Amino acid sequence: MSTVTRSYRIRAYPNGAQCRLLERWFGATRWLWNTALGIRSEAYRIFGLNLTGDDLSRWLTQWKRTAGHEWLAAVPATCLTRCLRDQDAAFRNFFAHRAGYPKFKRKSAAATLRFQDVGTAWARGIVSLPKLGSLKLGESLPKVERPGLVTLSRDAAGHYHVSFCAEVETSLLRITHRVVGVDVGLTHLATLSTGEKIPNPKRYHARLKYLRQQQRCLARRQKGSRRREKQRLRVARAHARVRQQRHYALHALTTRLVREFDLIFIEDLNVTAMARGLHARAIHDVAFGEVRRQLTYKSSWYGKILETVDRWYPSSKTCSECRHTLDELRLDDRQWTCPKCGTGHDRDINAARNLLAEGLRQLAGRDDRDLRVDAGDACPDEYILAQVLADEARSGHRNRACLEQVRFG
Repeated sequence: MSTVTRSYRIRAYPNGAQCRLLERWFGATRWLWNTALGIRSEAYRIFGLNLTGDDLSRWLTQWKRTAGHEWLAAVPATCLTRCLRDQDAAFRNFFAHRAGYPKFKRKSAAATLRFQDVGTAWARGIVSLPKLGSLKLGESLPKVERPGLVTLSRDAAGHYHVSFCAEVETSLLRITHRVVGVDVGLTHLATLSTGEKIPNPKRYHARLKYLRQQQRCLARRQKGSRRREKQRLRVARAHARVRQQRHYALHALTTRLVREFDLIFIEDLNVTAMARGLHARAIHDVAFGEVRRQLTYKSSWYGKILETVDRWYPSSKTCSECRHTLDELRLDDRQWTCPKCGTGHDRDINAARNLLAEGLRQLAGRDDRDLRVDAGDACPDEYILAQVLADEARSGHRNRACLEQVRFG
């Protein structure tokens, strides 16, 4: 058993009165963010002063008592103070060169509220927020301790979510004594060294024609009109649907790889540079970076090993049988024959097998490896499957394919 920090994100359904109240609170935090950002920027530009969130928090106390700003007192105090702390974090990321300069927030953009007191009803599976009351959730709360901070967010599509972090215990999956090399691509989402190819769903490409029509319709709407707002929500919900379908396919793939293999080898791709090239739209659609991110944290949770192979390793043009390397291999050459041994190769399967061989070679030379050869079957199969399905990163929807495999597999 090991303890890890997990993030949960659950769909919330506030009633009409709660939605109207939340809109006022979102507007208050947006006003505070924009006002504080303007003050801090002008103070540094004119006087060279570095104001902090604590300095502006004292101003906030005076603003609540100022005529015309009494509405600030109606917002939970922790939501406003957390807004200033988030701005401090944004400036720290900017000065550490991890992000750009903080931007002003728009009304139509996503909005968040952070609450520090979720009430004692958490033990009964109820989320009760200060001055808002109980929220209806899309699924039951996990059996975790009451968190110290809960975030209520609204995305651009108008959907509400409750997010929080908790310390939970995880159990290692049983050893399968199997290894695999994974080559990701655009035609196929992943090609395994076993010869299996997982097709790329291409969710964005499938909805591209509809999205173009709806976005052209949005461009013709008059700014500030109700019809434009309705059309904006229609476009945002179409994009949200594509994102949910993409995450569903990626979670199904990465969960399966972690369950079936002990060692997973992937290529260390420079996704940021690749996304600036000719196939930028397709690369964003397949989400190479998200595949690696999910494999990284799931391998860490369940005691599997994920290794990356150097991006300059010629996996595609090296023969997996005799190790002969071609001088050149065009991108449109999907099949090729080795001139030295005469073996015919599928480009993707050959690359996956080379990633497996190179990853094993790299791992053999390390002294800090942990292959878990003595772990045995410490956990029953039923508990292992439930652990993978229930404690996996919660994204607001369940992995139906894995559920069916548990029931009938």
